[in-house]
Amino acid sequence: MYRIFSRSRHSGNASVARGRSVGVALVMGGLLLSGCASLPAVPANVILRDAHNNGYALAFDDNSKILASGGSEGRLRLWALPQGTEMAAWQAHDGSLQGLQFLKRHQEIVSAGYDGILARWTHNGILLKRLATPSPIIDMALDEASALVITGHRDGFVRLWHLEDFVLIREMPIHKGAVRAVAYHAATRQVASGGTDGNVFHWFLNKPPAPLPSPPTDAQDLAFTPDGQWLMGSGWFKLFRWRMQDETLEILPTAHRGIVKSISFDQDGRRLASIGRQTDSAVFLLDAQTGNVIIRFQSHQLCGTFIRLSPDGRYLASTSDDANVYLWDLLHPLPEQTFFPK
Repeated sequence: MYRIFSRSRHSGNASVARGRSVGVALVMGGLLLSGCASLPAVPANVILRDAHNNGYALAFDDNSKILASGGSEGRLRLWALPQGTEMAAWQAHDGSLQGLQFLKRHQEIVSAGYDGILARWTHNGILLKRLATPSPIIDMALDEASALVITGHRDGFVRLWHLEDFVLIREMPIHKGAVRAVAYHAATRQVASGGTDGNVFHWFLNKPPAPLPSPPTDAQDLAFTPDGQWLMGSGWFKLFRWRMQDETLEILPTAHRGIVKSISFDQDGRRLASIGRQTDSAVFLLDAQTGNVIIRFQSHQLCGTFIRLSPDGRYLASTSDDANVYLWDLLHPLPEQTFFPK
């Protein structure tokens, strides 16, 4: 039997009222849930309920032993894997967290917020460096080896910062509207950005940005394949795949019934995790060349926002407007656990 939890929202984190159980017979009879809701497929091993007001950002450390999460209320939380035990939590931003990245394995973490703040923290929440940027940050990419932070902003600028001191290296007014996504491939020093203007740009760090063929809808997220030969984007129902050699665009259909909000490649670039948003909160593992579903995971109760595969390929984490963080152990399945963090 499936268990559906009804929710109510107050001034703080959302609260959960344990609801009723519904039988498989109802599912087989074609039970339809409104909005972004859908019934689960492969259940999450760990569910961190009400981790945030709305979950907006996730990051694994290099050793895949810690998961960081951030939400619309600006709180940053760290979870020990595989159990999902809370390690630390602190108020990092006045607005939603839009980007997270671990440094020095797991000793430090960088966060970016819609309040326009870039911040660098110790693993237990001590502030090391803070910078107020000129505009709300929508997305962030970071490469520790090259000491580079890339931010996409509401004002249409893509800005490059030096990691150690957050000194501005370069700023580019690329988009005629907000930047939706930025991506960076460290080995080849490639950068990509997508905006609400429908345009996607690509460039190398030592060259000016150049437009790629425009996708049919805005690119909600962007990610380079591990070898840097392809750039993948996501939009309404579909995936966009640009080949970097000749900058040609291929459109891939998916099983998503709305916006494909966030994507994440596995280690070899053959598989792509995805999460849906409007009319669809589905969590899939897709074939990166065809867009076909390999595994269907448990959907969120409300619209999906972010998904990440861990560096070692063991874990998949997702979050959404339902305030929960879902965690799957792909190599060593665990008994399902549900936590209600304090």
